[in-house]
Amino acid sequence: MKYSIIIPAHNEAERLGDSSERLKVGLDLLGRDDCEVILIDDGSSDGTGVVAAQILRDLPHSMVIRRESNHGKGAAIRLGIAAASGDHVFTCDADMAIHPRQLPALNTALEHCDLAAGSRSLTGSIHYNSVLRSVAGWAFNAYVRARIPTTLRDTQCGCKAFRLPAARVLALYGLIDGFAFDAEMLYVAHEIGLVVEPVGVTWDDVAGSTVRVGRDSLRMMRDIAGVARTPRECPVIRVEGLVTAEAVGAAARAARIQGLVIASSPNNSWILVPRDSALGALEIASALHGQMGVARPSELRGRTLVAV
Repeated sequence: MKYSIIIPAHNEAERLGDSSERLKVGLDLLGRDDCEVILIDDGSSDGTGVVAAQILRDLPHSMVIRRESNHGKGAAIRLGIAAASGDHVFTCDADMAIHPRQLPALNTALEHCDLAAGSRSLTGSIHYNSVLRSVAGWAFNAYVRARIPTTLRDTQCGCKAFRLPAARVLALYGLIDGFAFDAEMLYVAHEIGLVVEPVGVTWDDVAGSTVRVGRDSLRMMRDIAGVARTPRECPVIRVEGLVTAEAVGAAARAARIQGLVIASSPNNSWILVPRDSALGALEIASALHGQMGVARPSELRGRTLVAV
């Protein structure tokens, strides 16, 4: 599979019909046979999952993953990344406000970066239909850039593209379940030394957003304030010498774990595993004659990343 498109959705049943028509334009540009669409129904109560399954059923590769309760957009994106198999991974909001016809531009940017971030404003502010939301967006972005090492002017754009290994490792280190996960990803990307590039996109201010400026902005600011202070460690299996993706994949399937990343240096390999998969990780360590440990994001600098 060349491309995985991840769509987090919470109570989006009424908007999926219109947004799916926009999505199909992007799929045709990338090539439908080369794309898988993964929609995460994040605890919806309006039948979002059923509607999505009906809409996506004619696509050659698609799946709907349903969570019984709402965990948040960040958690939904991480779940989708763990399930993705495409070499390049795209995230798109359910309303497709960033028209998917722009996905090929983000895809091209991945030829020379690890994360291509859609930006609705490369030089100035984002202008919403609501003055309050425009002002809040400007203030929030200034707040983010004061606390996160990034020069991006639009950290919250829902349309981003990743090389699969980068997406996987960012998901493994992610802790924020809510809307501030984008800023957290940029912080972790900086710690690891990933190359991030903004890509200009146009957008439509689609009605029906589930973001509540007052409530969600305060929570996001609290989450972002703690990003740099929060210790981040991911379980790793340390193996002397180099291991192949095939060997790790076989051990992971036997242990029923997905979403792994190999971080290799010339002398050894570290296999990063999800935090909730300790028992399976022990099985993999035993199969590959490795030792369990933990690694901080900065310890991955300079290592070659391969998704399994």
